Amino acid sequence: MLQREVDEQVVIAVALQDEENQGRRRGSQVGRRQNVDRYRHYRGKNLFEDYFIPTSLYSDVDFQMRFRMQPHLFNKVMHDICNYDAYFVQKCDAAGVLGLLPEQKLIAVIRMLAPTLRNLQRLLQKAKARGFSGMIGSIDCMHWQWKNCPTVSQGDYKNRKCQKSIIFEAVAGFDTWVWHAFFGVAGSQNDLNVLGQSPVFNDVLRGQGPNITYQVNNIVYHTRYYLADGIYLRWTTFVKSIPNPRSQKQKLFATYQEGYRKDVKMCFGILQARWLIIRGAAKVYELDPMNTALTRIYERPMGPSG
Repeated sequence: MLQREVDEQVVIAVALQDEENQGRRRGSQVGRRQNVDRYRHYRGKNLFEDYFIPTSLYSDVDFQMRFRMQPHLFNKVMHDICNYDAYFVQKCDAAGVLGLLPEQKLIAVIRMLAPTLRNLQRLLQKAKARGFSGMIGSIDCMHWQWKNCPTVSQGDYKNRKCQKSIIFEAVAGFDTWVWHAFFGVAGSQNDLNVLGQSPVFNDVLRGQGPNITYQVNNIVYHTRYYLADGIYLRWTTFVKSIPNPRSQKQKLFATYQEGYRKDVKMCFGILQARWLIIRGAAKVYELDPMNTALTRIYERPMGPSG
C-alpha cells in the first residue's frame, strides 16, 4: 500500500509539472528583458527615401554604383528571393514587433557582394606594409565533407580519401574578409579544375578589373595577384612560395609568403568554429585548404561595408 501511494504521488507531481510547462511561454516575450531599439523603421524610411521612391535622393546611376545592379534587377531579385525564402519577408517577431523590410534584408546581402574601391585600396595598403605590393588576398581550395550525399551523386563527389565532399574555393584578405567565393564543385576534382570553372578572373578577362600600379625590384607591374600554394599554375596573378629556398632572401620570402597565405585558412577556421559551416575542415587544413566561390567578391559577413 505504501509503495502504491508513493507511485500515485509521483504520477501526480509529473502531471502537474507537465501542465505547468505547457502553459509556460517560450522565446521572446514582452516584459522579460528590455529590447534595444535599433530604429529599424526609421532606417527603413530613410532607405526608401534614398533609393526606392520616384523622387529618391540618389539616382539610378548612384544605385548601380552602390549595389552593382540596376534598380529593376534589384526588385526582381527581391521578388524572387521572397518567394523562395520566407526569411526575407517582413513579419513580426515573437514580441509582436514588426521586423525589417525585405529591401533592408536584401541590401545587407548585396552590400557584402559589392566591395568598393576604398576597400580595395585598404587591402593594397595593408599588403604593401606587409611587403607584398599589389597583393589583394590569398586563394585556396578545401573539401567540405558532404555527410548526406545522395547515392546517385556519390561517384562524382568522392574525393581521393573516398569521402563525399564538395570543393570550396575562396579568396580572403588579411582580416579574414572573403572577397570571392565559389562553391559546389564535385569533390573528385582538384584546385585546378575548380579554378577553370570559377568566376574569380572574369573581370580581368573582360578588361574590367581595377587599375593597379606598383613597383617591385625597379619593375613596374599593373596586375593584381593572390598568394597561392604550389598546385596553382605559374601565372602572373599567383605568387607562390619557393619550394627549396637557399639564400637568406629566399628563406625570408618563403616564410612570409607561407605565413600570409594562412589568412584564407584562418577565415575557414572562423567559419567552422563560429557557425559550423565547414565540417571536417580541420583535417584538410593541414594539407592546404581554402578558396571559395559563391558568386563574386564578399566583404565578409563579419566586417564593415564600403
